[in-house]
Amino acid sequence: VQLQASGGGLVQAGGSLSLSCTASGSIVSISTMAWFRQAPGKQRELVASITGGGVSTYADSVKGRFAISRDSDKNTVFLQMNSLQTEDTADYYCNADIWRVEGTLRRDTYWGRGTLVTVSS
Repeated sequence: VQLQASGGGLVQAGGSLSLSCTASGSIVSISTMAWFRQAPGKQRELVASITGGGVSTYADSVKGRFAISRDSDKNTVFLQMNSLQTEDTADYYCNADIWRVEGTLRRDTYWGRGTLVTVSS
């Protein structure tokens, strides 16, 4: 199983970017999908998550500016980021709880590689 993220880049403050992350491999189903971020010198933090039923949660710092969504048929999670601020500069990582069969049915947490978002002033 792999998670492949894309969509990072350089944007001016006030601008928008959209991230996507697709899971591939021998997947039975995916529970919660999420985006985390890690800025230089800081710990990784949860940005937003969305359950299999579509219930989303957000970090206080991004509420009202970011929107998480998913396309369960395509095993893909999206993060629409609006009104970006310089403080949003970080490596963004997708994360997913994935059910698969390896002898028996099991659930594991997977991480994608980071995609860099840089917001300039």
